[in-house]
Amino acid sequence: MPKLTKRAIDALKPEAKDYFVWDSQIAGFGVRVMPSGAKTYQAQYRKGGRTRRVSLGRHGKITVDEARRLAKDVMGQVAMGENPAEEIALERRAPTVASLCDRFFKEHAEERCKPTTQKEYRRALDLFIKPEIGSFKVIDVERKDIAALHHKYRHTPYQANRTLQVLSKMFNMAEIWGLRPDGSNPCRHVPKYREEKRERYLSQYELQRLGEVLCTAEQDGSESVHVVAAFRLLILTGCRLKEIQTLRWDYITDAGMELPDTKTGARRIPLPAAARAVLSALPRTPGNPYVIEGKLENSHITDLQHPWRRIRARAGLNDVRIHDLRHTYASNAVSSGMPIQMVGRLLGHTQIQTTMRYAHLADDPVKRAAEENANRLSAFVSVSPQPKLRIVGEA
Repeated sequence: MPKLTKRAIDALKPEAKDYFVWDSQIAGFGVRVMPSGAKTYQAQYRKGGRTRRVSLGRHGKITVDEARRLAKDVMGQVAMGENPAEEIALERRAPTVASLCDRFFKEHAEERCKPTTQKEYRRALDLFIKPEIGSFKVIDVERKDIAALHHKYRHTPYQANRTLQVLSKMFNMAEIWGLRPDGSNPCRHVPKYREEKRERYLSQYELQRLGEVLCTAEQDGSESVHVVAAFRLLILTGCRLKEIQTLRWDYITDAGMELPDTKTGARRIPLPAAARAVLSALPRTPGNPYVIEGKLENSHITDLQHPWRRIRARAGLNDVRIHDLRHTYASNAVSSGMPIQMVGRLLGHTQIQTTMRYAHLADDPVKRAAEENANRLSAFVSVSPQPKLRIVGEA
C-alpha cells in the first residue's frame, strides 16, 4: 500500500464499482473512489466483531494531511473504547426538536395533563419552540440556544417563562426516552425573567357598584339569570372560573360543592348561606345537569368573557378581570384577620407560597387597630409645643 499523497489520489481512476486505496503509514486510513469519480477519505476499524467505517471528508474539500490528522483522532477514540462510527450514525438518526415536540404532546401532555394545560403546551410548542429550534437535532440543542430563545421574548416575560417551563419538561422527557444523556437538560441554569404579579382587588364601593349592575342586568334581561348567578357565585366562593362554569347540580351536597376534578385535584368548597341562596333562586331545566346553563341543550355556558366585558363596562370597572373576583375574595378574607393558612384552604392552594401573595394585607387591620388605639390615648399624652430657645446675646 502506497503512502497517500495528493498526486497519488489525483491519479486514481474511477471503475465500474467503488474501491478503496489504503495508506501505508496509518492503518485503517484510506480513500474511497466512487464510479462517479468522487473520492472521500475514510477511517476504518473493527469494533464488536464488525468492520466500521467513518467518512472524513471529500478529496478537494480537505487536504490529505487534514484527513490523516482526522484519521488519527478517530483511531485514538477507538483505542479509548469509543465507537465513533456508531455515534455518527446515532447523530444522523437523531430526531429533531419538532418531532420531539409532537411526541411530547402526544405521549405526555395528552395522557397526563388537563385540557387547559394541553392548550398552553400546544401554544408554546407551535408558536414559540418549533419556529425557533424545530429543525435542530435534539442531541445538539445547547443552553445558549435555549437562552437565546428565552431572550427573544423578554418583552413578554410571562410568555418567555412559560415557554422555558415547557422546554424544560420536554427535555426531561427526552432524557427519559433516551434521546439525550442523563442530566443534560439545556434549560438548567437559564434564569427566568421577573414577572410583575397583577393584583387588583375591588374596594367596597366597587363591589357595591358591581352588585347594583348585576341586579339591573338581571331585571332588564340584558344578561341571563345564569350569567348573573355565575358572577355572584365567583364573588361569594372565590372559585376559579372553570369551577363555576362547569359546576353540576350533583356536585352540590350538604357539605358544600364536591368538585371531583379541579386544577389542584378533587376539592370540597364550602357553600355559605348567601351562595346557597343564589343557587336556590336559579331555574333548572329538566335533563340539564349543569348549574350555569348554556344556550345548547343540556350544556353549560362556554363564554363568560363577553358578558363580563359588558357588565364591567356598565360598572365602570374596565380594568377588572374575572380572576380579580377571586383576588377580591382572598383579600377580604385576609384583611378581616383570617389566618393565611385558612385562606389557602378556602382557595384550594396546595402550597402556602401561593397564598402568601396576600400576606401583606394582613397588616391592614393591625394598622387600623394601632391607629384607633393611639387616637384614644393621645389625649392623655399629647405633646405640647416646645418653647423657642433664646440664644445668648440675642437682642
